[in-house]
Amino acid sequence: MLVLLLAAALSVPLANAHLVPWSKGMYGFNGVTGSINYNTDDAVHPLYQLSKDQWWFHHYNNLDEFPPADGDFLELPAGESFTVEIASNRGETTLSFNGAYASDWPDGKTYPEDYNVDTCITSPNMHTQNQSRAAGTAFAIAYTSDIKSVTPENLAVFTVRYHTPWKRLTSYDVPADMPACPEGGCICAWGWVPNGCGQPNMYQVPYRCTVTGAKSTAPVGAPKPPVWCENNDGACTKGPKQMIYWNQAEGDNIEVDGYDANGDFKSPAYNAKCGFPDGAQNDIFTGEPASVKTSAPATTTTTTATATAKSSPSSASSDSSSASSDSSSTGVVATSSSASSKYPSASASAAPSCKTRKRRRTESAVRAHRRRSVHAF
Repeated sequence: MLVLLLAAALSVPLANAHLVPWSKGMYGFNGVTGSINYNTDDAVHPLYQLSKDQWWFHHYNNLDEFPPADGDFLELPAGESFTVEIASNRGETTLSFNGAYASDWPDGKTYPEDYNVDTCITSPNMHTQNQSRAAGTAFAIAYTSDIKSVTPENLAVFTVRYHTPWKRLTSYDVPADMPACPEGGCICAWGWVPNGCGQPNMYQVPYRCTVTGAKSTAPVGAPKPPVWCENNDGACTKGPKQMIYWNQAEGDNIEVDGYDANGDFKSPAYNAKCGFPDGAQNDIFTGEPASVKTSAPATTTTTTATATAKSSPSSASSDSSSASSDSSSTGVVATSSSASSKYPSASASAAPSCKTRKRRRTESAVRAHRRRSVHAF
């Protein structure tokens, strides 16, 4: 079987595309053709200027119609961390070809630890000049087992990792008070809005997830749209926040124009500029605790690549051999202390506060962001 898999890998070029976290709990794990594609990159395609029914959960190529296998979940250990493999192709993870084409980096290649390109790193396609400028990524959760029931109003961001995507192995912290999921699990999503170079697109990929080790029944509150609040904490959205939906033909929940404190065009992201702290989002719980049914992880057929709550700001480890053959998990919970970053806060430099405009996108803002899109990569 290994010979056949390696032969398949050698006969199909590994795609150098964009990046998403790979897990057996993700939708589109095997591709979107109905057959198993060990070399699939269907989930990594960026979303840009699409109608909401097309960008929501990556429906434009029907990714949301290819659920994970029964019993496969992205497991979220309450109060701890979970690790995923961010890569441009399933073939460049340990989830295909026994990891033969995986490295510490998302595209299976090798780069210096201080990797820097003044214009933009395009290999791997990380939309950044270096790690310090990587925009940040996030996972969100909806307490329903039905993906068709998920909306922006019930999908709340529960964990953020600054300065990602960067390395293949990346860990995220789960709030300690995360309640258990209903039978059948929850629906999660990963999001990324690149910053500074390349097409100003976004990414949203769905997962079937479940919270493990839940001790609290405090419900997750209804999330509200984030706002631009760089260096003005008082203007940030408080409590649970929605994912960032931006630069689409319809359905945006945030708008910005002008320049940020660094003199770059404003680009909303999962960092302090939009009020997201690094690590577990411990302010998402509201209302009185309510009893919930605990999902049954005994049916889970995958293992979990976990990291301790001391996770680094971006990667759990630079040793690719430390990854298990699956990054699936069930549920999310985070401790009260988030993993600290070796980089300064995204709001470290001073700048005047700017209010986010509502749904009206000004012509100047669109032109400004398109001007910086030198390459549509």
